[in-house]
Amino acid sequence: MPCGAVATHSVPGHGFAHSHERATRDGIARRLATLKGFDFVGEYDPTRPLSGPVYLVPSDTLVGLAAAAALGVRDEHDLFGGTVPYSLVATKAITHPLVAPGAIAPAGWSPEFGARVQDAVLAGVTAFSDTDARSAAKRLLEYGPVRIKPVRATGGRGQIVVSDLGALEAVLNTVDAMCLAEDGLVLEENLTEVTTFSVGQVRVAGLIASYYGTQRLTPDNSGAAVYGGSDLVVARGDFEALVALNPPEDTRLAVAQAQIYDQAAMDCFAGMFASRRNYDIAQGLDAAGRLRCGVLEQSWRIGGASGAEVAALEAFRADPGLRAVRASTVEIYGEVEPPPNATVYFQGVDERDGPMTKYARTEPHHV
Repeated sequence: MPCGAVATHSVPGHGFAHSHERATRDGIARRLATLKGFDFVGEYDPTRPLSGPVYLVPSDTLVGLAAAAALGVRDEHDLFGGTVPYSLVATKAITHPLVAPGAIAPAGWSPEFGARVQDAVLAGVTAFSDTDARSAAKRLLEYGPVRIKPVRATGGRGQIVVSDLGALEAVLNTVDAMCLAEDGLVLEENLTEVTTFSVGQVRVAGLIASYYGTQRLTPDNSGAAVYGGSDLVVARGDFEALVALNPPEDTRLAVAQAQIYDQAAMDCFAGMFASRRNYDIAQGLDAAGRLRCGVLEQSWRIGGASGAEVAALEAFRADPGLRAVRASTVEIYGEVEPPPNATVYFQGVDERDGPMTKYARTEPHHV
């Protein structure tokens, strides 16, 4: 008999979830319930009595340790995702240091984190005022174009590349001063010919899986290039088990940088924990044509690769001797029929994105 419940949780302020997002989160939560031997009970309702422990699948990273505890989330065994002590810790803002020691920063800022990860990220600055943003841009523009990144946007949305201070001023004129003070703005060296790696780890029901892979782009129904899924190599065990698969040199560097970022976060932001950790690492050419590589951002919440992550966990549960597997997620637009062996999370017409299909699948990885 099931001895607990898995529930989804729509985090307040996270925004409206579209049909394909809700369906995917429900589908992943159902499969996590099976892995844990729990019931799936739908959206979390604090007024509904449930017997046994409740495992949450939130729509976003939980902010505030006390707020998470009020939901029954006290460690990584209570949720698929993560909990952080301050809102900014869940955003791109933490990836880069301030323009100078003592520059404006909100509560929860960790100068130590920036120092710990400086060799694992690209050249960049996080600014919480227009004055600091100008100072940072002036410094970074000496070496080439600068990418301006809203810290809460996902999938590359809202990013603008500037080549001079005049273009920066045009961007700053569109930024609300209060949002800038609270959230910050990332200014980062711009790369070309970029490959984006995904490196991550999930821990569920006594299973640990670590992975590396790359993201794909696909045309949406308007023809724009958008996220089209991830192709992962997943190892049973921690990051060391992943390195033991002897990945290519560029991938090995991405894994090492993700490990540095991951450990620094756990050390510098007291009380945080995560059962799902994902890091995007960019490799490309800087303005001088030199190869550069660094972590762009973290994700301690359900994400685009989570269907593949869960599929790998299922494969490891089914075969205790299995060391590694290939797992993929696919997001494709238009009228498409998924392959017969796929786990389909959504197939229909989304109210925003139109007709689309989302699925996950696994295949052998020959070590």
